[in-house]
Amino acid sequence: MSSDLRELYQQVILDHNRSPRNFKELPNATKRVEGYNPLCGDHYTVFVELDGDVIKDISFTGNGCAISKSSASVMTSSVKGKRTDDAEKMFETFHKLVLGEPAGLSEAELGRLAAFSGVSEFPARVKCATLAWHTLHSALQGEQEVVTTE
Repeated sequence: MSSDLRELYQQVILDHNRSPRNFKELPNATKRVEGYNPLCGDHYTVFVELDGDVIKDISFTGNGCAISKSSASVMTSSVKGKRTDDAEKMFETFHKLVLGEPAGLSEAELGRLAAFSGVSEFPARVKCATLAWHTLHSALQGEQEVVTTE
């Protein structure tokens, strides 16, 4: 990865950490699931409002490191308005990306998700990056238990 690209990705992460999108409680949520990373203390609640199989609205609250907060922010921005099966595919793609596995998409196709490709170089941060995504996955599966990274 070029240094210019790495800098751009760092800017995306810092921007979403400083000004997270969809950072609020969602009063009309049809799904509400908590996610917790006991190793670093990241703790988020993901709120999802479904209209059939479409994510009509999504938000999150909580706190954690810059990686986890920016990942939750990008996730909510990326899946809002999408069908649930498309959101699940995005989760699989994102998970492969942060594990350093081939995601099968170009950087242009990945969009803002590509900002997290460097996480694979820091295995301890993978759980930070995927916490909100695992929490969304659980919500879409109808699970109610707290999601943990352990």
